Order: sequence, then C-alpha cells, then structure tokens
Amino acid sequence: MSGVKRFLFWDYPRAGWQYDVMVGLIVAFIFLTPREWFRDQPRANSIVMLPAEHGETVFWMDAEQLSNTPEAARNTEASTLLQARTGKKYHVVRLEPIVDSEQEIKGFMAFTTP
Repeated sequence: MSGVKRFLFWDYPRAGWQYDVMVGLIVAFIFLTPREWFRDQPRANSIVMLPAEHGETVFWMDAEQLSNTPEAARNTEASTLLQARTGKKYHVVRLEPIVDSEQEIKGFMAFTTP
C-alpha cells in the first residue's frame, strides 16, 4: 500500500531509479499513445468571417466546401453553407477564388450582404 501511495504522491528522490522509471513511463505514454484515443485532432475552420468593408460582410471559405459544386451554383451553395454555419441568412454577391502560385484553388472569398 505504501508503494502505491508513494507512486501517486511522487514521493521518490529525484536521483533514484524509481523516479527515472516513472519519468520513462510518462514519456512513453505521451509519445506512444495514438492520437485517435483522445479524439483531439486539430481541425482548421472551414469558414472564417473577416473584417467587413463598405457594408459587405466577407467570409473566407475553404476550397473543399465548394469543390464538388458547379461554378454556376457556387454562390447559392455558399449562401446555404453560410446560413448553416452562422444561423443568419446571407446573400453572396461575389465569390472570388484564391489561388496559389501553381493556380490551384486554395479557398474562396465570399462577399455578402445581409
């Protein structure tokens, strides 16, 4: 019982072998435990509200949000996604693609009015 008590209250001297074993177990747990066990995967926001300008509200939307949507229907789909995400109805006036140096679409700037 005293061994468990000493383990729980970390009662071993710093230079002792028990201390080294405990630290080793903790480090092994940190580095060997799969991330999926805790379900804390980092996830970037797919829609971000940016500062407004000239009465328009601007949103950045991840390219994956509109990747399967035909170009003619993107404004409508963007409005639907914004309403589902924010709970407010927005009308997308303009949707500008954001491309990288290789001309791949990385996201969209959605200019909206309430």
